[in-house]
Amino acid sequence: MKPTQSLHDAGQSLWLDNITRDLLEGGGLQRYIAEFSITGLTSNPTIYQHALEKGNVYDASIRSKRAAGLRGEALFQELELEDLTRAADLFRPVHDATGGVDGWVSLEVSPKLAEDTQGTLAAAKELWARAARPNLFIKIPGNAAGLAAIEAATFAGVPINVTLLFSREQCLAAAEAYLRGLERRLAAGLPLNVASVISLFVSRWDVAVAEQVEPGLRDRLGIAVARQTYKAFLELLASDRWLRLLNFGARPQRLLWASTGTKDPRSPDLLYVDALVAPHTINTLPEKTLLALADHGQVRAPLPHDGGDVEQVLAQFRRAGLDLEALAAQLQRDGAAAFAKSWDSLLERLAEKSGVAPGPARAKASGA
Repeated sequence: MKPTQSLHDAGQSLWLDNITRDLLEGGGLQRYIAEFSITGLTSNPTIYQHALEKGNVYDASIRSKRAAGLRGEALFQELELEDLTRAADLFRPVHDATGGVDGWVSLEVSPKLAEDTQGTLAAAKELWARAARPNLFIKIPGNAAGLAAIEAATFAGVPINVTLLFSREQCLAAAEAYLRGLERRLAAGLPLNVASVISLFVSRWDVAVAEQVEPGLRDRLGIAVARQTYKAFLELLASDRWLRLLNFGARPQRLLWASTGTKDPRSPDLLYVDALVAPHTINTLPEKTLLALADHGQVRAPLPHDGGDVEQVLAQFRRAGLDLEALAAQLQRDGAAAFAKSWDSLLERLAEKSGVAPGPARAKASGA
């Protein structure tokens, strides 16, 4: 049995952290589904930025859409919707077989809306309607403006993947927004079958502190934060508040481990995969990490429900002078800025490929 299948059988979903037209048209995604137990995928502006810079697979579609009068964000979102609806259709059998638990793809609202609650909400609702797929999440960042949009989108029945989360506290705030949205639906007599995942970014912690800690602490902080978050999330799902909603048909929100490719060449290539085995969670894998898992992965013991020695590990980082709460906030701001930069770069590349200046025009789905 392949390690990927063993990990899937242990109860953890493996999602691909990539989507390009090459993967769709060349059969790569279908192969990953059939051979490596991939049951979903995620996308983000950086993935598309790289795809547009590396090749010409999108050129014909860009020219066609440009001839139809599309440009800027409107043009890009059409390309993105084409890819992600095709991917959603590939995962639809998994979605149906698991009763909607698995088989999801994710589409992100414009990162330029990160501080605009109403713009984010409008974009989420319109993108969801345009995609017209039951197994498509809309990604919204879990910052302050995003949390209000997440609650409202959940109430509106839009499935949300909360992105750019870096700490236990940020994840619990995202879960709280989802809970409020469900409770509003219950009060309004609406069904509670609105799914959600929350995405904790792991490896970026270790990149951020690599030069600030002694060698014995390198590549340990992201895993410790994940373990701390997992413990808190299990406690939340066992709370009376959650159990009440489950009794009315709600489905448990799931934790998603994001940014799980190893960044430090001195560390094992499956560092974060090995350390974050846990049922009813998702690990989004870059292709390089997925192929390494399929080649030489071994399924390790699942995460302890009580966090094990996680508080002692985190205390070591605090004694080293790190303000973990401030760093989590900074990582979230930096992540949003990085996605916005990628968004600008991909729009510039789109403009170059279509032979026009990028201009300030926004897609209707951006709330403008």
